[in-house]
Amino acid sequence: MPRPRDAKTISSFRFLPALLRDPVQATDEVGRISDGDIVRLGVVGPFRPYLVTHPDHVQHVLRDHADNYRREGLLWKPLSRLVGEPSGADPAWALKKGAYQAMFSGPNIASFTDDVARAIVEAVDELADRAVDRPVDAADEMTRLVYRAITRVIVGDKMPLDQIDELGRVLATATTSSFRSRMLLPFVPFWVPLPGDRAFRRAVQAVDDLIFPIVRDSRRRGADGGDIVSRLIRARDENGNGLDEQNIRDGVVALFVAATETSVSILSFLWMVLDSRPDIAAKLYAEIDRVVGTDHPRRAHLSELRYAKMVTQEVLRLYSPGWIIPRTVVADDVIDGVRIRKGSILVISPYLTHRLADVWPDPRVFDPERFAPGQSRHRFAFLTFSGGPHQCVGSYFFTIEAQLIMAAMLSRFEPVIHGSPSIEPRLGLTLKPSERIQFLLRPRGRVTSNV
Repeated sequence: MPRPRDAKTISSFRFLPALLRDPVQATDEVGRISDGDIVRLGVVGPFRPYLVTHPDHVQHVLRDHADNYRREGLLWKPLSRLVGEPSGADPAWALKKGAYQAMFSGPNIASFTDDVARAIVEAVDELADRAVDRPVDAADEMTRLVYRAITRVIVGDKMPLDQIDELGRVLATATTSSFRSRMLLPFVPFWVPLPGDRAFRRAVQAVDDLIFPIVRDSRRRGADGGDIVSRLIRARDENGNGLDEQNIRDGVVALFVAATETSVSILSFLWMVLDSRPDIAAKLYAEIDRVVGTDHPRRAHLSELRYAKMVTQEVLRLYSPGWIIPRTVVADDVIDGVRIRKGSILVISPYLTHRLADVWPDPRVFDPERFAPGQSRHRFAFLTFSGGPHQCVGSYFFTIEAQLIMAAMLSRFEPVIHGSPSIEPRLGLTLKPSERIQFLLRPRGRVTSNV
């Protein structure tokens, strides 16, 4: 049996200047050089993370040896300031995960899907009042729309609409302000100021001012609802111990971030894709017209919105919001003959895995048919929702939400992109369009009727 070999190192001189100037271009270059092999990135000094992109290697880390690769360390630091400690360092994680799983189980999702659909239709009605005659900001509007939908699930009727919109605004600020600089320079201590730090701190304080009162009021009134706040308050371990206010706040905010960042990012890219690919847009409109018609979308329509689901999955592949999955190596390991040293940082990049030509033929071509029924692939080739024991519990809900939003929008309107923005992504906490996108809504001949 051959002795393990050290991973090839990609020198920082080859990509660090580009990483600071254009992180996406630098990431593409690293992917081209590594081409599915395990490599180490010589970023700065001792910070030399392993990069893992091939599905076989990803499976080793995320599923087969998940206990050896923990969700903790330098690259989790920026996120922990917003949502609390990651699961690897959070003793309360099991209680939070149990509440999430109960919330997003198939039967429970079915019970509130039509409520979510009505919230989406109401939000689209409001959007129409703003966007039919003038361009609006796509990210701002998708944030508002997604928060209207998900807030019904997370806090029930505990937050009025103006506070829902404010929460969406401040969380969007928190997840964009300093994340790029902090994630690209994770070894820089927090006492060293970086661009966006002040805006981040203000946004986190605003989040606390909105969420803590809901948690405290729910505890006083009795947490008997089906929303996530109530479920986290009721959660108990085997000794009967529950979560304190900070843990409940962190659990609520973490779910808001996970449930909305992906949706807002993907919907922003979606309108650009439909604008640039009229052939795909035509098939999508035809399906929605056939299935939804002049009705409002609801749960009964979802099984027939197959092409809408395929389009959603292909957007997720090509513009995967969670572009990086960091782990800390607990003990020495060997992956495909490559020595992995304990204490090191290892990063998985769905962005790069989704662009491996031997896994996804013509990977940069947008093709929803990759996800047509009957297609098969390595189960760790599609990583948008991670995998293994830490796979996102809300992936099923996200797909439903995206289908409902597309149906609510496209059954009534054609989004028309204003100007000629680039569809290229930029890196932050999640992958987002590199430029602000504006669109207006062109009516498709349907008479608007409020819910």
